[in-house]
Amino acid sequence: MTAGQELIFYIGTYGSEEENRIHWGAMDRGTGELRLLGGTAGIENPTYLDFDDSISVLYAASEKGESDVSAYSANLVNGELTLLNVQSTGSSGACHVSRTSSGKYLLTTGYSDGHISVLALEKDGRVGEITSKIKHSGRGLRDDRQSEAHPHSIFEDLLNQYIVVSDLGMDDVNLYRLEDGKLVTHREISLPPGSGPRHVAFHPSGKWVYGTNELNSTVTAYANDATFGDLKILQHISTLPEDVVMDSNTSSHLLVSPCGRYLYASNRGHDSIVQYVIDQEAGTLRAVNWVSSGGKTPRHFNILPDGFLLAANQDNGLIASYRIDPDTGNLVSTGYTLEVTRPVCICPVEKAKA
Repeated sequence: MTAGQELIFYIGTYGSEEENRIHWGAMDRGTGELRLLGGTAGIENPTYLDFDDSISVLYAASEKGESDVSAYSANLVNGELTLLNVQSTGSSGACHVSRTSSGKYLLTTGYSDGHISVLALEKDGRVGEITSKIKHSGRGLRDDRQSEAHPHSIFEDLLNQYIVVSDLGMDDVNLYRLEDGKLVTHREISLPPGSGPRHVAFHPSGKWVYGTNELNSTVTAYANDATFGDLKILQHISTLPEDVVMDSNTSSHLLVSPCGRYLYASNRGHDSIVQYVIDQEAGTLRAVNWVSSGGKTPRHFNILPDGFLLAANQDNGLIASYRIDPDTGNLVSTGYTLEVTRPVCICPVEKAKA
């Protein structure tokens, strides 16, 4: 592979700061072949990454007791990272990080202590001070996983109107307005008891939102009411085949294809990625295919340019490469894998487009 034919991507992992925890790899844009380029130590449990391609800065949430977020300047030729700064999130167990479209704010969730935080961003990408912090309070049905609030992800919606927070512990999806860097409570959408909402993905039309529910292995389809700032539940659908009963399974990540025709979600336990067809009139889902995730415990995956998907299998350390069939959306294994210890996030430097 030559550099011009490759796409650089970053890999977040679980582990101590003494060893390389953020790795960078390259994918051949024609074949999906993968190779490891390098890595950096000095950060504990960088379990979620976000890349700002406008200034080539990578953000990494450090999921630990007193969490922080790190900003790195990225060399797009070889993937090398240079630390810009580290800033406390004011929370514990920060497991997600994302940015607002304005580039002014960084958003994080503290899974362990229930806090969600907003931090200012400098023009050069450095992370500034906390501008807002809210603590979720409540619980869900299950004593083992829902005895308290556990915000798991935080995103700005595609219309840049609301901040969407999935709280696994409370069985709620919370909508906030962001006013001058301050979070303002707007609306709360309740899921069936024991659902455990984890992540959301937005349809490129802006009309629909989809969310994985970790604890009951389902995906919820929502109609996005942009006028009143509400998510109307359209459907709950299993992430598992009809003939499979697996109480130990937990659903994890999900993404809408850039073309808007398909949704993918990962199963940990069944160790698969399910493909749904999205009804282009109603926004509802129909499951059409399951493929092996290529390893064990696919916590995360991402869609890369040129029609590829990479799945991060946490428990056996394999990143598996798939080609997305342009006609059917089916995932076809390329046969290429990459071995990295406990990979849990894939973050390319370039976004996939329709």
